[in-house]
Amino acid sequence: MTDVTIDFDGETLSSPWFPVAGTAPAVLIFPTVMGVSDLEAEFAARPNALGYHAMIGDLFGTSTRGGLREKMFAELGRLKGDRAALRRRVEALHQSLLAHDGVDPAKVAVIGYCFGGLCALDLARSGARLAATASFHGLFDPPGLPPLPIVGKVVAYHGWDDPMVPPAAVEALAKELTVAGADWQIHAYGHVSHGFTNPHASRIGIAGVAYNELAARRSWAALELLLAEAFA
Repeated sequence: MTDVTIDFDGETLSSPWFPVAGTAPAVLIFPTVMGVSDLEAEFAARPNALGYHAMIGDLFGTSTRGGLREKMFAELGRLKGDRAALRRRVEALHQSLLAHDGVDPAKVAVIGYCFGGLCALDLARSGARLAATASFHGLFDPPGLPPLPIVGKVVAYHGWDDPMVPPAAVEALAKELTVAGADWQIHAYGHVSHGFTNPHASRIGIAGVAYNELAARRSWAALELLLAEAFA
């Protein structure tokens, strides 16, 4: 593992890079509100095991690495408050992934968790050339920017009891993806809360945030099928 460092608007973004041998598909991973952590490193090991490069996109920058929850939620608010700038940020991270010689540019997927799920959707919304986009318990808020066609396959893995994403937001995303011409799916898991892929979700101490082993396993199995299809 090495770090891919870029400068974005005066901030240093340092993204852990997990390569495989030779030219191969690649998966860009956007983390939760807590930023780059051991949890995302575990998620990155999974695409590696399937024969894909993986990179954890550093959304928040090195100055916030390992910050307390209050600081990281403040950073989330800052980034989410300017969706045009956030789009440029995720596009810059995507370009830094594509700069690797071993990446097949026609076979790139982006996945994201929680806030990272919103960032994955925003990269797809930018019209980026992606084979697949996947959001795990992500936020669905539209960016309020002129709509562009969405390239590639899009899947949202969603806990139906997620208090941050009510049913109306799920319907709105379905309509948005339809208008954008996306090949889309939404997998809704009954009796499942926000943060369901994180084994330590309950430590956050927020109502409606909880790990669900079955939903975590089902969603990852579905992602493996999506990647196999998208990278075929």
